[in-house]
Amino acid sequence: MGLLDKILGKKTPDKPADFSDVRSGSSSTALPPSAHAPAPSSPPVPRTYTVVSGDSLSKIARREYGDGNKWPHIFDANRDKIKNPDLIHPGQVLVIPPLPGTGGR
Repeated sequence: MGLLDKILGKKTPDKPADFSDVRSGSSSTALPPSAHAPAPSSPPVPRTYTVVSGDSLSKIARREYGDGNKWPHIFDANRDKIKNPDLIHPGQVLVIPPLPGTGGR
């Protein structure tokens, strides 16, 4: 007898419920096993950023990652375009890589 039955004064049935025909592991509303598995994620696609006057790698890192100290990630991803991290030029198109372990930002 449940609490609500006691409150409403209902009696419990004399015969317990019969679950003998219940099968485990399936349901008409169950999702197929593939619906429970997370979708495979593709690797994050690096973004690009076009340098404007007054930019520095630390300013770009602060804008893109929220932390100016992450500028070496941008520098490492653009070593083919940047020889000196203190010298970037307006118009340069830089790759902004996802941070390791973040799946994106």
